[in-house]
Amino acid sequence: MKLRTYLLLVNTISIAFIIILLVAFYRYMLLSMGQFIWLTTATIGAGVVSVLLHFFLLRPLEAAVRRIGEGARRIAAGDLQARIEHSGLKEFKQLADQFNHMGSSLEESFRQVKAAESAQRELVANMAHDLRTPLASVQSYVEALEDDIIQDERTFRNYLATIRTETVRLGILIQDLFELSTLDKVKQEPEELKLSIAEDVLVELLPRFTKPIDMKSLQFNVKLPDRSLRLRIAPRHLQRILQNLLENAIRHSPKDGKLSITAEEIEGIGGTIVRFTVSDEGEGISVEERELIFERFYRSDHSRSREGGGAGLGLSIAKLLVEQNGGQIGVLAASPQGSEFWFTLEAFQEERTGGGR
Repeated sequence: MKLRTYLLLVNTISIAFIIILLVAFYRYMLLSMGQFIWLTTATIGAGVVSVLLHFFLLRPLEAAVRRIGEGARRIAAGDLQARIEHSGLKEFKQLADQFNHMGSSLEESFRQVKAAESAQRELVANMAHDLRTPLASVQSYVEALEDDIIQDERTFRNYLATIRTETVRLGILIQDLFELSTLDKVKQEPEELKLSIAEDVLVELLPRFTKPIDMKSLQFNVKLPDRSLRLRIAPRHLQRILQNLLENAIRHSPKDGKLSITAEEIEGIGGTIVRFTVSDEGEGISVEERELIFERFYRSDHSRSREGGGAGLGLSIAKLLVEQNGGQIGVLAASPQGSEFWFTLEAFQEERTGGGR
């Protein structure tokens, strides 16, 4: 039953009940004929006026209900941008506002779902390419060795070295993917493990880069403050951040170029932070790419080609680790050329307990 019909039925029943009462009063001599006719006419007249008022006053209510119903139908049909007009009584305006808020929430949720699906498809496509390239290389070299077409000892060893390099590359890619999936879960480290000493981390990390630095004859410089730098981050996470930034800097550094790591303490409103900078003299990064460079699997045409060896995961892992530990990360143009990757972390400060004088 429609709202208009329901209200008219209620109104008719009320008028009929009043007329029945008037008839009863007249029958028991409580009203004269003149009074009965006058009251009955007044009741019927009031009923007619009430019907007309119902007709005109219900129109905006029905229009508001129709708008809400039409909006719901459009959303059910897949039009998540459907919105309804804020008009009518206060309650209907509130209902329209809540409806529009629901539509905005649904649209944002759907957008996130589509973005996640797109990212997943991109992940699978990139993974297929990045895994296929070293696997195809290993397969071709192994087949050549199996067919005994390599007789020269030096070429034989070069083939074995290439196979080893490609298998290491596969292992690094798989490890990066595993670490990235675990970092997405935002697993919190116990507070007592969140203490790193920058010098100790670098002493353990830097020997790993001796060979690639020597192969490119890079001039490598490390500059730290005189006093020890204590940071509120797990040592393995700080090591991973610096490792990924160094790998990226070495990969894009020219032969005989300069490479540096610097760190400095900065006093801020919220306390002391430590800013690390990893600089190289590579081809640099354009302004447009400075935000995109930290996205998963992102490669620019010139500086992050697949031939360069990067899978596009190292910088995204570094960004996740920095942000999960309350810091910031970014990249600037270095002088006179190259890139300057920087990140900040909170300095570790012992909590002081109050005491008497």
